[in-house]
Amino acid sequence: MPIDQTAAYQVREGAVEVVEAAIEEFVRYVSAQEPGTKLYASWQRKDDPTRFVHLFIFDDEAAQEAHSTSDAVKRFEAAYPPELVGGPVVFTDYVQVGTNS
Repeated sequence: MPIDQTAAYQVREGAVEVVEAAIEEFVRYVSAQEPGTKLYASWQRKDDPTRFVHLFIFDDEAAQEAHSTSDAVKRFEAAYPPELVGGPVVFTDYVQVGTNS
């Protein structure tokens, strides 16, 4: 069964470009190296570019585990935690109710 999850966080204003660059590098890695990650998308709030939301859809628990324990995740997680404001990253699990795809 697929695992649908979001991660939401806010970074300090001066860190936006650093975090954007880390996201771009990380998404390239996920696309190339994680066949079990069906979707990895990152959004930046239009009205507040310091806020980000990531959406993950993993094939199953094994794909989620492979993702979360990868060296790429460790590098990505090293880039933004020092820049967080307003608390830690909030991960939320979801169950898909409908889609147009």
